[in-house]
Amino acid sequence: MKKNQLLVILTIVAVALIALVFVLLNQDESTTAERGDHVSIEGQPTLGNPDAKVSVVEFGDYKCPSCKQWGETIYPQLKADYLDKEDVSFSYINVLFHGQESILASLASESVYEQDPESFWKFHKALYDAQPESQQHDNAWVTVEKLKEIASKTTTSVDLAKFEQDLGEESTVLEKVSTDDGLVKENGVQFTPSIMINGVMLEDPFDYEKIQELIEQDL
Repeated sequence: MKKNQLLVILTIVAVALIALVFVLLNQDESTTAERGDHVSIEGQPTLGNPDAKVSVVEFGDYKCPSCKQWGETIYPQLKADYLDKEDVSFSYINVLFHGQESILASLASESVYEQDPESFWKFHKALYDAQPESQQHDNAWVTVEKLKEIASKTTTSVDLAKFEQDLGEESTVLEKVSTDDGLVKENGVQFTPSIMINGVMLEDPFDYEKIQELIEQDL
């Protein structure tokens, strides 16, 4: 009897070990997601407490249709669930994948943020709202006049003459755009929008369940 009991116990232990190995080999990728360094958000437009436990960073391009879609579908959920709380922050970093128009729009956003930070997010949204339908996104639409029009409607204390100057060769915010470009390269951003949460870059920025999972595990 004792010999049989010992065999049963050994069998149970063996089965348990096999099950454990199987679980470890097939565990959800979220627990093994590659975590890099947190992106520096110093000097970046940020909603919420910049010292929050969880930092959500969007690398976006004002010429990118997917960025506009993300802002209209995922961002409102993120804001409602987390950004209105003090333990999560959200920052935006400019990406220049679409050439001169991306640069121009980035200069405009940096100028607004420097002159009138309280109006930044309103300008930011209006600039994305001005983006044409996705099938026409390659058409030139980011112009100095268009940017001035948006700034005049969405900001409260922006000097439009200074704003226009910042869109040219005498820009005082060019260094900030260069800083953003450096962060894009440093973090290996390959597509927009790219979303990073506490050092983890999402494979799919539209996977809101994954966004929630990464936030919750660090709260």
